[in-house]
Amino acid sequence: MKPKVEHILQIIKEQKEKTNINRTIFAACPNSISVIKAAIRAAKRNNAPIKFAATLNQVDTDKGYTGMTQKEFVNIIKREAKRNNFDTKNIIIAIDHGGPWLKDKDRLNGLTFEQTMANVKNSMIEAVNAGYDLLHVDPTVDITLKKGEIISIETVVERTVEIIEHVEKYIKQNNLPKISYEVGTEEVHGGLADMNVFRNFFELMKKTLKQKNLDNVWPAFVVAKVGTDLHTTEFDSKVASEVVQIAAQYGSVIKGHYSDNVSNPQDYPKVGMGGANVGPEFTENEYDALMELVDIEQDLYNQAKVPYLSDFKSILWNAVIASNRWQKWLFDDEKNKDFYALDKDRQLWLIKTGCRYIWAKPEVFTARVKLYENLEMNGIDAEGIVLSRIERNMDKYFYNFNLVDFNNLL
Repeated sequence: MKPKVEHILQIIKEQKEKTNINRTIFAACPNSISVIKAAIRAAKRNNAPIKFAATLNQVDTDKGYTGMTQKEFVNIIKREAKRNNFDTKNIIIAIDHGGPWLKDKDRLNGLTFEQTMANVKNSMIEAVNAGYDLLHVDPTVDITLKKGEIISIETVVERTVEIIEHVEKYIKQNNLPKISYEVGTEEVHGGLADMNVFRNFFELMKKTLKQKNLDNVWPAFVVAKVGTDLHTTEFDSKVASEVVQIAAQYGSVIKGHYSDNVSNPQDYPKVGMGGANVGPEFTENEYDALMELVDIEQDLYNQAKVPYLSDFKSILWNAVIASNRWQKWLFDDEKNKDFYALDKDRQLWLIKTGCRYIWAKPEVFTARVKLYENLEMNGIDAEGIVLSRIERNMDKYFYNFNLVDFNNLL
């Protein structure tokens, strides 16, 4: 029996041959409970599959910034699927960017390669135990390199296969179902933009897997640089088309990352992209919806219809600033500046980007509960407003990726 991911990709391929309509799997990065709820509701409404791609910063054995372990994450997804009568066979659960030093804690604590690699392997095993469907193996960061040095493609392949070998050994020993893999670099780290390097990556993967007697293992997805990153929104169809064709020769499909707010989502299936990840965009949606609720709450307070204000906005901003996570996204000329020394637009962008790290903080969670209660006692569906705002943006991906009603074919 094929793993779930390969099964869905096979149906997409067969349908492309029959109808000349291609489809791109939409992956939501679950940076909050609201995003999980919204994604399943949107998938249900669109009758489409949904993939959740969780980084180790978000979900891990230490509960990440969402407050969820791998098992808890899977359980919450199952709970929301049941609540919406949505078949879990249409849900893909995955690790996103599983590799050395890609967990902020490991990098900030200066862990050695051996230490961070051990952590990654342990996280992968916990994901397998929890019932994940796919693991993104991404060993493209090496903090031991000197400034300006780029990790070699040989090292990337060697470390990728080392992690895969570890997981496959565990699966075999415990007679567990097969799992799928995603490999390759993440855009901001570079590495697979050059076509010669890209081809070399495939050849090295093939050779190294064979040397480890893992001929039966091959990545379903390969991440490639297709124009989008944290600060750009233009999908490069020309480059994407070229890497898609190369990947197809080796039996893989291309995954795009940082597809947030992309200006031409309809082009993903046109050139044969296998999948696309979207994450920070939904945090922005969640923030905007919550600020809408704050405005409603203020109006109600002015009319003496609520006894007190939740102070949600100020509590949220203070929590983001105190976390210092916003510093991760500063430009070189902004570093060492106080937050409030930055211009207003940058402050807002950093808050919107950084609030995903603190949704689960007790003070923020409590303030949100108060905000919701103030509105709900006045007959306003606070959570519904938040979820619908996120869902609205998710709908465009289901539509542009040709996924509407695709579940009928699975």
